Amino acid sequence: MDPALNPFAPGSGVRPPALVGRQVEIDAFELLVARAKANTAGDRGMLLTGLRGVGKTVLLNVFSDIARHNGWLVVQFEAQPGDKAGGAARRKLARELQLGARRLRPTPAWSHLREQGLGSISNISVSLGLQGLTADLKFAAGRADSHDLDIDLEELVEDICLSMSKARAGFALVIDEMQDLDEDLLGALLAVQHTAGQRGWPFFIIGAGLPSLPGRLSESRSYAERLFQYRQIGRLDHSAASEALTVPIDRLGGILRGDALETLLEAAGGYAYFLQAYGRTVWETASDREITVGDALLAVELGTADLDQGFFVARWQRTTRSERGYLRAMSQDGEGPTATADLIDRLQKDHSSLTSQRARLIDKGIIFAPEHGHVQFTVPGMGSFIARQSND
Repeated sequence: MDPALNPFAPGSGVRPPALVGRQVEIDAFELLVARAKANTAGDRGMLLTGLRGVGKTVLLNVFSDIARHNGWLVVQFEAQPGDKAGGAARRKLARELQLGARRLRPTPAWSHLREQGLGSISNISVSLGLQGLTADLKFAAGRADSHDLDIDLEELVEDICLSMSKARAGFALVIDEMQDLDEDLLGALLAVQHTAGQRGWPFFIIGAGLPSLPGRLSESRSYAERLFQYRQIGRLDHSAASEALTVPIDRLGGILRGDALETLLEAAGGYAYFLQAYGRTVWETASDREITVGDALLAVELGTADLDQGFFVARWQRTTRSERGYLRAMSQDGEGPTATADLIDRLQKDHSSLTSQRARLIDKGIIFAPEHGHVQFTVPGMGSFIARQSND
C-alpha cells in the first residue's frame, strides 16, 4: 500500500489515528470541565497511572485540548528524573504559566485574569527562576512574591481561580511523569490542591506517571489519596485493540481481518504503542489492499526489530555492564515484578551492594518499585527484549 498514506505514526504522546478504549477517562474529564462551568465545587484532580507505552501522554494531551477549548488556563509540562533541586521543573512551570496566560487573550477569561491573576503569574515566574518573558505582564506587590513556594503557589492559584471562576472556566496543571517531581515542589502542589478542594477553587492537577505514583504521593502528603480520581491505564482489550488497527486501515480502503489481525494483536499484547508500531510495519509490508497472514508475520518481524533498535535499545544503552546483569536477573521473571530477595540469590550479592544499582536504574527510568521489596520494568516487553540480547 502507498507508504505516503500510512496512518500509523508511533511516537511519544502522538495521538493515534483511532483513539479507542479510553472513552471512560475522556468522559470523566469532560464531566470535570462541565462541573467547573457550572461553578460546582468539590471535584478532585485526576491521575493516570500505568507502564510507559500505554497512552497516558496521549490522554493528557486530549484533556489539555478539551480544557483549552472550554477557555481554561492550562499549564502543561513533563517532570524529569534527577532534576537538581527541581530547578528545571520550576522553570518549566513558570514558562508554561506565562504561555498559558497568553493563550487566553482571545477568550472571556482574559479580562478577569488581567485584573486579578497576571501579577501573581509574573511574580512567581521570577521566583521560580524564569527570565525574559515577563515584560508585558504587570507585577502586583504582595502576591506570590514571598519566595516561599508553598505560600506563593497558594496565592497564585487563588488569584487565577477567582479570575477563571468569573469566566466559568478552570485552571489545570497537567504534569507528565509526575513521579519525577522533586519533593518540595510535589508537596507544595499537593498542599494547594488540598486547599483548592476545601475552598471550592476550580484548580485541578491532572497528572500521569508510573504505577508507583500513588505511593509516592501518599509518602509526600498523607491525604493525597483523597485529592484525585485514580485511573489505571493498561492494555487495550481485544475489541479496542482490534479497532486501533482496523479502523485506520478500513478508512483508507484496506482490509485487515481474521488470522492476519490476530497475528498482529498477539504480538502487540494490547499495548497502545506496540499496536501503532506493528500497524506501521504491516502497512509497509502489505502488497495489496487485503492484508495476508504472510504480510502480518513479516510485519511482526520488522516491527519487533524496529522496537529493539529504538524503543528498547535507547534504555539498554544507558546502562552499565553491572546494571545489565541486574536487568538480566530481573528478566528471568519475564515482565515481573521481581522480588529483590530473588535478585540477591540470582546474583549472589548482598542487599547493600545491589541497592546502588537499583537506585541508578530507577533514576534512569528503566525500573520502578511497584511495592516494597519488588522491582519491575517501566516498559512492557523489556524482559523479552533482554532475553533476545547477547551477553554484553
